[in-house]
Amino acid sequence: MVVVGFGAAGACAALEAAALGRSVVVLDRFDGGGATALSGGVVYAGGGTPQQRTVVGDVVPAATLREFCDGSVAMLGWLEGHGVPFEGSLCPDKTSYPTNRHYLYYSGSEVSARAVAHPAPRGHRTRGRGTSGGLLFARLAAAARRAGIQVVTQTQAVRLVEADDRVAGVECRSLRSAPWWARIAHRALHRAARKPYLYVPKVGRLMHRPVTWLERRYGRPLLVGAARGVVIAAGGFGANRQLLRAHAPSARGGLPLATPGDDGSGMLLGAAAGGVTALLDRVSVWRFLSPPPALLRGVLVDADGKRIGDESRYGAATGDEIVRRGGRAWLFADRATIAAARRQLRGSTLWFQRLQARYLLTFGRMTADTVAGVAVKAGIDPDGLAATVAAYNLAAQTTGAADPAGKPADQVRPQDQPPYSMIDYSVRPRLLNPAPVLTLGGLVVDHQTGQVLRADGTPIPGLYAAGRSAVGLCSRSYVSGLSIADCVFSGRRAARHASASPVTPADS
Repeated sequence: MVVVGFGAAGACAALEAAALGRSVVVLDRFDGGGATALSGGVVYAGGGTPQQRTVVGDVVPAATLREFCDGSVAMLGWLEGHGVPFEGSLCPDKTSYPTNRHYLYYSGSEVSARAVAHPAPRGHRTRGRGTSGGLLFARLAAAARRAGIQVVTQTQAVRLVEADDRVAGVECRSLRSAPWWARIAHRALHRAARKPYLYVPKVGRLMHRPVTWLERRYGRPLLVGAARGVVIAAGGFGANRQLLRAHAPSARGGLPLATPGDDGSGMLLGAAAGGVTALLDRVSVWRFLSPPPALLRGVLVDADGKRIGDESRYGAATGDEIVRRGGRAWLFADRATIAAARRQLRGSTLWFQRLQARYLLTFGRMTADTVAGVAVKAGIDPDGLAATVAAYNLAAQTTGAADPAGKPADQVRPQDQPPYSMIDYSVRPRLLNPAPVLTLGGLVVDHQTGQVLRADGTPIPGLYAAGRSAVGLCSRSYVSGLSIADCVFSGRRAARHASASPVTPADS
């Protein structure tokens, strides 16, 4: 079996196939890791870890959702069996990402949806300091080496090879025979550009140009046969500006969470072989108000001064609503809320969160002694803001009254102590307060097998897709950890079906 891409989905597909006795070759344009290695390393799980259920809409069949939920405990056990560490220290605050003291947290809108189901913390952060996705991938990569899986790096898949009406191999361009200095330069330059590419895309793209030049100059053809089929696990398309403009204009102004390999090339490989794509317009735009958690007490409003919704919801749900209202949003907060947020800075943030929060609490806000005054400074409707704040404060001060937007009672505080602040959470390019964007759509697959489907709904023999190269559990909406969880789930699913498929004489 051949796997294209060596991130979480590719590694899990390879490990599952190897455990079933199959020979596996993994191809990666760079050195592996992809977006997983730069992520927070969070795995979202429901079904009984201390978790229960998650709702992803109708993007996958109910049976697939049930299979994911019921298998969540076993999935975490499988990851732990391959060396990925988890730990149950519960984060006491609603946050976008917990500090190094906590590794289990409410990573979605569980607390806000307490009227639907009893909230359970479902975000399992890999136990490691900082953003621990690097550790999660390193453990999976080490497990792949122990399993004898052949990982061919610095090799880019360029075309799927078909024989006897099925996908039977991959045509690549590889640096395996390039001069030693070119291979070293390619690796070093790519590694140097990865984080700038993520945080300052223009700089990252400029730094990555020599990498592409080396590939064109020294890449040589390589053909890899696939008797058991090909699994495309090459990530999303956030690094492809043309695809984003064509399919996801709502991402404009956001910061794509993408590595240079997330260019949609895997998805395009499948499409060229007859696969159909869907939900390419579905992107997750993140607008987290916490940490520090005190900011959840504020009132988030649009340009008309109207409330956007429950401020304690997950950042992607908030981001979706901001985009729907034109991309402009501000958080109204009084003096007491700002003071509480400042006191929480050190204890509730990692360094990158602290940097952003300090900016928002200083240069990223405007202040005035009156509600109307701060509305004028922000450029929003003063009457609309006054009415919204009055309704919010009335409910907060009335015994037994529920918040108009359904925010949990422990997050509701009157915002009535001047001076007042407006913090800008609009979706627009900013270095210290970007709006991260994650692509969610991809190749349409059979949700029982992971096989890529044609437009008529029939599967393409020998071709599978997993992770963000495919439509999956998080393709309708996203919560932290659901993408990696889907990578594990869909990668293993594809490997099981490919491993069980019969090998024809032509394949061998």
